[in-house]
Amino acid sequence: MTDETAKEPPSQPELPLPFPELAGDLPLLPARMVNEYQYCPRLAYLEWVQGEWAESSDTVEGRHVHRRVDERSGDLPPPSEIEAETRLHARSITLSSNRLGLIAKMDLIEAEDGAVVPVDYKRGKRPHVAGGAYEPERVQLCVQGLILEEHGYACREGVLYFAGSRERVTVPFDEELKQLTRNAIDGLRLVAAGGTIPPPLVDSPKCPRCSLVGICLPDEVNFLNREETPPRPLSVLRDEAVPVYVQARSSKVAKKEETLEIYVEDVKRATARLNEISQVVLMGSVYVTTPCLHTLMEREITVSWHSFGGWFFGHTVGTGHKNVEIRTAQYRASFDERACLRVAKGFVVAKIQNCRTLLRRNWKDGETPETLMDQFKQDLEAARRASSLAELLGVEGNAAARYFGSFRQMLSRGSGSEPEFAFDFTSRNRRPPTDPVNALLSFAYSLLVRTWTVTLSGVGFDPYRGFYHQPRYGRPALALDMMEPFRPLIADSSVIQAINNGEVKPTDFISAAGSVALDADGRKRFIACFERRLGHETTHPVFGYKVSYRRLLELQARLLARFLLGELKEYPNFVTR
Repeated sequence: MTDETAKEPPSQPELPLPFPELAGDLPLLPARMVNEYQYCPRLAYLEWVQGEWAESSDTVEGRHVHRRVDERSGDLPPPSEIEAETRLHARSITLSSNRLGLIAKMDLIEAEDGAVVPVDYKRGKRPHVAGGAYEPERVQLCVQGLILEEHGYACREGVLYFAGSRERVTVPFDEELKQLTRNAIDGLRLVAAGGTIPPPLVDSPKCPRCSLVGICLPDEVNFLNREETPPRPLSVLRDEAVPVYVQARSSKVAKKEETLEIYVEDVKRATARLNEISQVVLMGSVYVTTPCLHTLMEREITVSWHSFGGWFFGHTVGTGHKNVEIRTAQYRASFDERACLRVAKGFVVAKIQNCRTLLRRNWKDGETPETLMDQFKQDLEAARRASSLAELLGVEGNAAARYFGSFRQMLSRGSGSEPEFAFDFTSRNRRPPTDPVNALLSFAYSLLVRTWTVTLSGVGFDPYRGFYHQPRYGRPALALDMMEPFRPLIADSSVIQAINNGEVKPTDFISAAGSVALDADGRKRFIACFERRLGHETTHPVFGYKVSYRRLLELQARLLARFLLGELKEYPNFVTR
């Protein structure tokens, strides 16, 4: 054997497998999505396939930087008219290519030596890294170059303009960058076509600044699957937005610039900034102007409609959430009896545990009886052993009867001129409630089911298709499912606090035809108590960080989505310590 025959054969280069030209109604990939894919494939999937979006200081700053270049000015002449001496300054030019499957809105296009140069504006300062910029930004710029070449223009390089340091960085479109860009394009289209979300990054420094960290939940998903590093408190960023309640008769809600104005009998009584509102809750006959309703829907601020007595009718949203994958997974699981029973057991077990904890914390006369606690343990074991939803429903009913049979032990007794029996409680009754405590409980549950309905809709679920509560006309079954573990923690706690602290008094109730309900002033004070409870912070028993109950509901809804989409083996119900 000669030396020549003993040589290693030349390595076979990897052959690219580009997607065919787009046809039919397949959407073109925006250049920005290729940037996101190069930065984090999961982020690109969340935004492009599932339609998720969340604002952050970075996205707001980015829009501010682009405010000038987003205004169209100048024209892009045909390639044949671009010559060496051509001067060009065209802003906000949109071009696309079916062959590449791409579309890009280019901030600025200049001309130099007969070639066009795309200029992409970036917030912040120029990074001192190899190539003058990070890889995702260079890839996004190269996408623009490929589209321009596809339209017949000579395009050898592009420019990144960093507004923070007012510096321009030239990016040559060499073959290495072009191949990297083509791989990113094909990779994103492959991931999108595959319909499986990429796994989250592990302990990545990219996550804290990501606007979708509270939706992606990278640390939480990794921790629940691996139980290694406790999650950083990334998903619980402080949210200052709160609901606005309008319950006065003959009220009108209108919009003026960036505020809502609330009128009662044509007299302005209150204003609220739009950026501080999470939802608008209307009770009774309240009129909302059409321009105001349009603005609320555009900004994804939900409008909830209630009867004057607090009965939840429904809510108004814009076009709804784009994440079809969540609803598909929800429907699929809801028609699987074993899956329904598995999820429902978790809801009921968590509810019984939280009821037992609430009794132990608020018992007024000495220590909580051990016999009662042992009975709750038996209920928990029976719930875990239940072989059908009907059997589980019976177990929950027994535990609920036991819980409400001891509910009065958590209430303070009346004193002074206040009638002691006003807040006496013997058993749960409703439709209609016949005593003040039951009236408070029914109203609190109505507020909680409304809160859960809005939260689930905002995440992408259908609130009317549940797992434990079966579908019934007009009943938000999934909202009722999800609120089970939170009935004692939010609704019942609000009732106990309102009574024991004297925020609601016996004189705040009216009785008619055997039904008892809060009057307007009492309802206003109880709503304040309920919202204060939602703003109360608690330590998450699994993740270890503090989170408000209002934010916790969204967190639990997103964890349910991760479970139904197959990213988690079990749905982690919230059980307080």
